[in-house]
Amino acid sequence: MTSPLPTAPLANVPLETVDLGGYAHDMSIWGLFMQADPIVKIVMLMLVFASVWSWSIIVSKRSTLKKLNRKANIFEDSFWSGEPLDKIYQRVRNSKQDPLLATFSAGMEEWQAGVAGGLPAKESLQASLRQRVERAMSVMIGREMNNLERGMTFLASIGSTAPFIGLFGTVWGIMNSFSSIAATNNTSLAVVAPGIAEALFATALGLVAAIPAVLAYNVFSTGLNRYADRLEAFTDEFSAILSRHLDSMDSDGDTDAKKAA
Repeated sequence: MTSPLPTAPLANVPLETVDLGGYAHDMSIWGLFMQADPIVKIVMLMLVFASVWSWSIIVSKRSTLKKLNRKANIFEDSFWSGEPLDKIYQRVRNSKQDPLLATFSAGMEEWQAGVAGGLPAKESLQASLRQRVERAMSVMIGREMNNLERGMTFLASIGSTAPFIGLFGTVWGIMNSFSSIAATNNTSLAVVAPGIAEALFATALGLVAAIPAVLAYNVFSTGLNRYADRLEAFTDEFSAILSRHLDSMDSDGDTDAKKAA
């Protein structure tokens, strides 16, 4: 009775290279890419590019939101410190402005333009001045938020389309696998497995691009909405301060008129 031939332990076989029916196939990431069909290669390159671009937007947005909230905290502390608004405006108008400073400057510019010839005496003119200040600040908020929202559409698009682009690569790879089966009249793993592996790799790249984009879009959308609400709240507070100032000026004028009478 003959003894069985010794076999090499599996631990000595490289994981990146698989021998299927006498055909060695490189199953590493680079090997899957190089062995892929040209159409599948284009799909993979598109997904890699989309993923890199998405991550650049994610890093930039995260840094921007963190910086804006920190600057907003510093400015609001100064705003509520009791320092005259004219002095604050003179200090910040020539500095590099973030959305909150730009909103404040827009309101102060409209206010100063409205009272340049003196405080309006009629209530209708005062109401018109308040409306102009609020409108100027609202326009500035819209403009600044449009700038902050750049790149969000791309994240949403990648999050929704990348899986389907990867799926297209998967379908194309499986079609090639079936074509190989028909051409060779062979259903062994040596013929089928490489094409399926390439196809599934395209799907994996689609998910790698889409998942971070979707998560980042949701997080940044919430952060941007909160920052927009913060700007709107500041506009309301600023308008209330101006209204109290106008009311105090009216009451002082009425008191002076009574004394004169």
